[in-house]
Amino acid sequence: MNTNTKLLLSLLLTISVLACQNTDNTFDATGSFEATEVIIAAEAAGKVLSLHLEEGQTLQAGQKVGLIDSTQLYLTKLQLHENKKAVLAGKPNMHTQIEATRKEIESVKLDKQRIENLVTGAVASQKQLDDINAKLAVLEARLAAQQNSLTTTTSTLNEQGNAIHVQLLSVEDQLRKCTITNPLAGTVLTKYVEANEMAVPGKALYKIADLSVVVLRAYVSGSQLPVIKIGQSVQVLVDAAEESYKTYSGTITWISDQAEFTPKTIQTKDERANLVYAIKIQVKNDGFIKLGMYGEVLFGKHN
Repeated sequence: MNTNTKLLLSLLLTISVLACQNTDNTFDATGSFEATEVIIAAEAAGKVLSLHLEEGQTLQAGQKVGLIDSTQLYLTKLQLHENKKAVLAGKPNMHTQIEATRKEIESVKLDKQRIENLVTGAVASQKQLDDINAKLAVLEARLAAQQNSLTTTTSTLNEQGNAIHVQLLSVEDQLRKCTITNPLAGTVLTKYVEANEMAVPGKALYKIADLSVVVLRAYVSGSQLPVIKIGQSVQVLVDAAEESYKTYSGTITWISDQAEFTPKTIQTKDERANLVYAIKIQVKNDGFIKLGMYGEVLFGKHN
């Protein structure tokens, strides 16, 4: 066998292998992987004293990851505590302040009883009884006025104390927000702030996403809609080493009810279609799939 014949056979074998690979790699749709990304923002103002996280780090829900300076808030809390104590210390002791009037009333009542007996025996005059009754009425009116005044004062001071208590609750809530707590389990995608930088409420600190389950957003043509449905299991192929594919099981979780023009970066099975429908396929991630990677979808068996 001469050299030319060998080269021709080698070329034919290569073309045959490539043809087989192209047949095996037929796919129904393609798209890229994404996840629900959440930007965690500061809830308090001040210097970032610490932020213990790095991009790629896995965080748990409720994990404390940083601290914002809370010195001024703490001092405000102490001041409010003292203000509340001072206000409540001014509350009058009602029993003590009306005790003298009560005793005076009791004494006048005894005098009244004696005068009534004397009037019955014609020893005292009616005017003396009228005078003692008038004195008793004045004392009882004074007691009622004292009770009303003391009650009003106590109520006012209690309301002032309650207002300060609400301010304390507000400051304590702000103090809690100075501790940066991660709200959901996931992987840190981007870190926006470093220690010693200033934070204000709403300023982004870091971005996080749960990568244990990712979503492949793919596109299908209108002619493919009849063969797919929500909840359907499909195969998802991801590029691996040496021109091979890694296969995952996926579930269709969403199908758009509106068509859109084919994205430039997406190819569909029917390349002649001008309009496509977006679908979402949920895939359990073993750590190999990265956001932005392309994936190919098989709705059924392919020969």
